[in-house]
Amino acid sequence: PAREPHTPPQVSTAQSPNRETTWSKSQAPRSEAMVGPRFEQTSELFQPRPLAAIELIKEEPIRLVEGRVAACDGGGGALGHPRIFINLDKEGPHSCTYCGIRYEKDHHHH
Repeated sequence: PAREPHTPPQVSTAQSPNRETTWSKSQAPRSEAMVGPRFEQTSELFQPRPLAAIELIKEEPIRLVEGRVAACDGGGGALGHPRIFINLDKEGPHSCTYCGIRYEKDHHHH
C-alpha cells in the first residue's frame, strides 16, 4: 500500500524564520508545500530559509514627505521598480504597491 505524502518531522512548519503563518491567500503553508515525491530525499536542513520581506518592511520607518504626493521607485536602478506616485491627501501612512515602503505627509512642514 502507498503511503500518504507527509511533512518529514525535521521540517519546521513556520513559513520563515521571522514569520509563523502565510501572508497571502494563494500561498501554501510550508507544511503542505514541502510534501510528495519531489521532497522525499530532500533534507530541510540544507534548504534556504530567507526572512519574510513582509516582516522586514514593517521595520522600515515611515518616510515623511513635504508635499501631497510621494514618488517611489524602490531605490532606483536595476534593483528598483517602476516609479509610482502615491497620493498622501488622506491621513495616515500609505504603502507603495510594489515594495511596501510607507509614506506619510509631514504635517509639521509649512
